Amino acid sequence: MSQPLDVIILGAGSAGLAALREVRKRTDHWRIVNDGPWGTTCARVGCMPSKMLIEAANAYHARRALHTFGIEGADALRVDLPAVLRRVRALRDDFVAGTLAATDAGERAISGHARLLDAQRVEVNGQVHTARRIIIATGSRPIVPEDWLAFGDRILTTDTLFEQPTLGPRVAVIGLGPLGVEIAQALARLGVEVMAFATGKSVAGLSDPAINDALLARLKDEFIVNVGDKAELREVAGGIQVTNGSATVVVDQVVAAMGRRPNLEHLGLDTLGVALDDKGRPPIDPCTLQVGDLPVFIAGDADGDRPLLHEAADEGHIAGLNALAPTPRGFARRTPLAITFSQPHAAVVGQRHADLPEGQWVGGTVDFARQGRARVAQCNHGRLNVYAEHGSGRLLGAELCAPAGEHMAHLLALAVEQRLTVHDLLRMPFYHPVLEEGLRTALRDAASRLPKASDSDLAACEAYGASALD
Repeated sequence: MSQPLDVIILGAGSAGLAALREVRKRTDHWRIVNDGPWGTTCARVGCMPSKMLIEAANAYHARRALHTFGIEGADALRVDLPAVLRRVRALRDDFVAGTLAATDAGERAISGHARLLDAQRVEVNGQVHTARRIIIATGSRPIVPEDWLAFGDRILTTDTLFEQPTLGPRVAVIGLGPLGVEIAQALARLGVEVMAFATGKSVAGLSDPAINDALLARLKDEFIVNVGDKAELREVAGGIQVTNGSATVVVDQVVAAMGRRPNLEHLGLDTLGVALDDKGRPPIDPCTLQVGDLPVFIAGDADGDRPLLHEAADEGHIAGLNALAPTPRGFARRTPLAITFSQPHAAVVGQRHADLPEGQWVGGTVDFARQGRARVAQCNHGRLNVYAEHGSGRLLGAELCAPAGEHMAHLLALAVEQRLTVHDLLRMPFYHPVLEEGLRTALRDAASRLPKASDSDLAACEAYGASALD
């Protein structure tokens, strides 16, 4: 009988590859199994191809403001949608090639569906592999209602959208989370007639009503948006009818953008001897990623916790380290950061507005309509709200939809991570004229609502010059 492996990794996405990097440093006795196409979700069907589509859409959309700069002739521009999609696929394939190189492991890389037989045995393609530790990083897949499958290839997801040679002139996007917002706006900017539907009234993962309303207003300027009711589909002459009770449209194709579901079914989790929740997930320690006290770890989208690439990579590293550690260790997680690449960018940093402790925080806000650099660049739309602890002024989080908001979101995430206060941030330099001056306005507003600064705070400000007394 062959010796058991030290580790077997199920899934070769962002989490699985991160786990593999740690495992490879410590042992040669491992296998990695992948069901379906190799290459990460991000590179193949997620982050990267969607951003290529967005960049093309934004480049074309910029023509609408050219006349305000004294540039004429933009009306002659047109979109070659098949060419746009060909470029997306070509560049996508280049990114995928990079991830495939990371799994160039010969016979140690196995294609096939894995099923657990218990906490140390996995069956793949009829062969049983025994391992001291198992890492489950099987990723996720788009959610598509079963009855929609009857519409065949007219129902698109991110797994199929970028493979289309072209698109019909009318597209419905169902779901306005981060992905739905990005796809809907990009397609609308490329000349497709877009009708978007969402069951809830919040979009792009936002929970602050003021920020949500600001982003919705911008989106409604570019395409039809219907929120608040469930969308239903049925076959009609000329296409697919989509209705949510208050609005009805007929489209050529539907993009299902209602989120993703962890790939945990048919994996044999019931053989582990632990209770599964109503979503079929076992108990997972969020700091160690261990399943109960078993030699099994779950990482990435498969755990359904933080379905973002940087979080999946972190979880892969944690799982890889703990799988070969004598005793699993708990790791602190990064400050939450989520960005939607709409225009304006939407982001949630640190504590969400919906989760702030009642009566223990103050807010600061800025409207970019009058912000100087934004006006110069013709992108003066959006809003940013910051949240600070009432007593200390420590920054707790922020929500925003703002021009170049991805950069301000990172600055705010760094500040939250370092436990900086509003006054700490206002002592930092803000160059002129930059969009970040809008962030300073929001911080000033928050500072005005905090208890009066102490003498020591003021003395520290004086050390930075009068401009720091914001």
